[in-house]
Amino acid sequence: MALVGLNGSGKTTLLMATVGLIPHEGEIEVCGISVTSGTLPQVRDRVGFLFNVPEDQLLFPRVIDDVAFGLVRRGVPAVQAAEKAKAMLQSLKLDHLAEQSLHHLSHGQKQLVALAGALVAEPPLLLLDEPSAGLDPPAKHALASLLRHQPAAMLVATHDLAFAQKLCDRFIMLVQGHLVCDESEVKQRLQRWEG
Repeated sequence: MALVGLNGSGKTTLLMATVGLIPHEGEIEVCGISVTSGTLPQVRDRVGFLFNVPEDQLLFPRVIDDVAFGLVRRGVPAVQAAEKAKAMLQSLKLDHLAEQSLHHLSHGQKQLVALAGALVAEPPLLLLDEPSAGLDPPAKHALASLLRHQPAAMLVATHDLAFAQKLCDRFIMLVQGHLVCDESEVKQRLQRWEG
């Protein structure tokens, strides 16, 4: 599902509140678990999260270590985590960067490495904040194809409407933190934005 809206509409805030990265009012449930301070570890084990700024989630000097980190944190032995991380990098055509320093990567490469880290644990839910940011058209097309074949449910916050249309079957729109429309009305509003 695509989550669209203008800058400041609340897309990132909604994604971050969903995994307890910022305080929220009301109730949020993820994969049948109510999001509270006591359930955050269980919630986060079920969610692959991509920040809109990849540097906010890239922690380690080498690409392979960063991609494997989520698995190691979940108790996967380091050797097995590294093997799964290499396979994920290969699926994103980034295996040649496995031993590279993150500091030497382009923004688009960092974005894909961060995505690899979100995907590698095969979570049932993906929350992706601007996943196509910094990618050239061929990379966006490949990313949409890869994500379409993921078994996970997805909520994709994006301004990239062409990318969203390749990836998502459903659209919802936020305005000033409120869900204002769904489906056909979203498409009408999007046409006005583009026109």
